[in-house]
Order: sequence, then structure tokens, then C-alpha cells
Amino acid sequence: MDDDLKYKHIKPDKSLADFVESFWLLQNLSDSGKQIIVLPDGRIDLIFTQSAKEPFQVVLLGIETQHRQATVTPKMEIFAISFKPLAIEYLFQNNIAILLDKGEILPIDFWDFSVEVLNDFDLFCEIATQKIKSILPKEIDEQKRKLFELIYSSNGALTVQKLSEKVFWSSRQINRYFNQRFGLSLKAYCNIVRFRASFKHISEGKLYPEQNFTDQNHFIKDVKKYAGVTPKELSKNDQFINIILMKHFKI
Repeated sequence: MDDDLKYKHIKPDKSLADFVESFWLLQNLSDSGKQIIVLPDGRIDLIFTQSAKEPFQVVLLGIETQHRQATVTPKMEIFAISFKPLAIEYLFQNNIAILLDKGEILPIDFWDFSVEVLNDFDLFCEIATQKIKSILPKEIDEQKRKLFELIYSSNGALTVQKLSEKVFWSSRQINRYFNQRFGLSLKAYCNIVRFRASFKHISEGKLYPEQNFTDQNHFIKDVKKYAGVTPKELSKNDQFINIILMKHFKI
């Protein structure tokens, strides 16, 4: 991994597990920009950034369905909260369908964060945790909570029909919920979750399907769909930040 790129991440405490996937920090310590490629992973990211050349900024990124190129500018610090989709309804009380493969710049005082917080990652995580806890509702829809629990525990392998049967919610209603709230169908989301589950294996050089893919050709086709390259190329290209982090950190 490039020594100029520093990464840290922590998992949330159990009370936030249905809503928050992780808190993370990415820093570019060098005086030059770093080109990276970001892969779809099913998360919604709330990102706080500052750098030597750019002012403090807050951005909400919707679910991504395709890889994208990005630049980590010189001396940039990225503090982020990666949310699970359920957070959109209960923390943001909003739909992000319009943010599919897009981002939205938020007010710099969003959730009362300030640029000073970006000097201390532990403090950032502590403040973020307390803020999220303060706005969480006392009750959430158990049907939806169970649905996402099944999606993640199966790494997206369960069919729409099977998920529907397990949560007693019709597939039509589930797809309407996903399309209206997140901008994509349940099946499309599950495919992204399954693709993400392959990151660890690809980073370890396991270039055959470890997840619920029909066969090797199906696996290669799906990887190319989301990454633009074959599993072998993905494992060797040092610009794919998701794979780089899997290789060097236990995430």
C-alpha cells in the first residue's frame, strides 16, 4: 500500500449496528494527489473533508452501482461514517433515490460538526456516535430491520422471493420500498452486497467464486459489471481502494 495513504476504521457499538457499518479515516500525507478507483459496496457515506487546497466540506454519497475514479488531493483528510440503508429512513428521514451514483453537498454545520473535529479521529467517532444515538427513534420497523439483517448475513445470496417469505413482506412491496427510498431494486442491491463480499477473497488472490455465483463465468461477468475489469486484473491493480484496504487492513 502507498505509504502516503493512511487508513483507520472502527466498528460502531452494538446499539448502532443496524444503522452504521463503520467510521473511517483516510489521509493523503503527501504533496501530490493520489488517483484511486472506488467500487460499489452498498453503503451510504457521510463524508467530511479538508485539504491544503480545499476548504472543509460535508458530502452525502448515495448508493453506487458502478466504479468511479477519484482523487485524494494533497494533504487531504477524509473522516467518514458509512451507513447501512436503514439509516436513511431513521436518521436522515429522507429518500436518496436521486443520489444513486451521485453525491450531495450538505451545509458545513451539518450535525454540528466543525473542522476542528477533523484533528482527532477518536473524538470524531465519539461525537458522531452520540449524535446518532440522540436522533435514533425508540422503535424501528422490525420487518425492515430483519430484511437488512438477512441481506447482510447471507452476503446478498438470498433471492427476493426467499427474503419476502422470511420477513412476511411481498416482493412487490419490498421493491417499491427500495426503488422509492434508495433508487434501485432489492435484487440490484443484493447483487452489490454479494459483489462486495468477494473483495476479501479477491484481495487474497482467490479468483474463483467463494460466494453464491452460478459458475466462474457468472462470477467474472459480475465483477466486470461493477469493477470494469476481471477478478485477476482487480486483484493486481493498485488503484482500487476497496481491494487495497482489504489487503492491508482487517475490514
